[in-house]
Amino acid sequence: MTEQAAAVPRPGDVERRRDEVPPPTTTPVLQARGIARSFGAVRALRDASLTLRRGEVMALMGDNGAGKSTLVKTLAGVVTPDRGEILVDGAPRRFAGPADALDAGIETVYQDLSLIDSMSAAENVFLGREPLGRGPMSRLLRLVDRRAMAERTQKAVDRIGARLPSLSSHVSSMSGGQRQALAVARATMWGRNIVMLDEPTAALGVTESGHVLEIITALKQQDIAVLMISHNLEHVFRVADRVTVMRQGRTVGELTTAEASSGDIVALITGAAPAAAATES
Repeated sequence: MTEQAAAVPRPGDVERRRDEVPPPTTTPVLQARGIARSFGAVRALRDASLTLRRGEVMALMGDNGAGKSTLVKTLAGVVTPDRGEILVDGAPRRFAGPADALDAGIETVYQDLSLIDSMSAAENVFLGREPLGRGPMSRLLRLVDRRAMAERTQKAVDRIGARLPSLSSHVSSMSGGQRQALAVARATMWGRNIVMLDEPTAALGVTESGHVLEIITALKQQDIAVLMISHNLEHVFRVADRVTVMRQGRTVGELTTAEASSGDIVALITGAAPAAAATES
């Protein structure tokens, strides 16, 4: 656990900008139950579980090596679990690859963002999904409809309130925060149900981090479920409704940010608090 996280004040001292937490009776949009995964002799996941509801932000926290990224990659279809169950809208799903997760409406924004610097914003958003022109000649020659790409990208950017330069500009000219915003806009365009973010503010300054947190809040207001890996407790208390904590490949607790303190979360991360005693129902 970093010193920065441990020094964060209690949630009452941190500005909150959250809507009411969805009621527990709402059918979860995503559930992971008892996920286990080994890589040779290394047991990355032993018993990982989480429940995510539509229109909420869930923070996934834990020390380095806790299994957070492996769990997200499992939910994204990149890693196949050895054991466990994944449900989307209450229905069991088996992901043979990332395409299956995308088909289920799950989009993931990894730390590297998967953007191509030499391409424009619109080209990055539609990479591999480029629409063809409507005319028969356009379809015969497979000519890309760049106007439609630009218009749809602009709508996606406006929907999340992102601040980007011209969509024709190469990504290489964008700041870190603008790149993150573009990656999130792309995820919201294709992710019908869930957007998963891996450390979305890790490499950003204070101002750009604030912009990204505003975008996450905008996603929630559009009834999109957000799962966010983060080590930053201040950011978690600003945007998250609940926190799922992992330790040594296991889910050890789930807390609501409205009732928990930073000390409660740190205790779960470090093992100072017993998992069963600190887990919220």
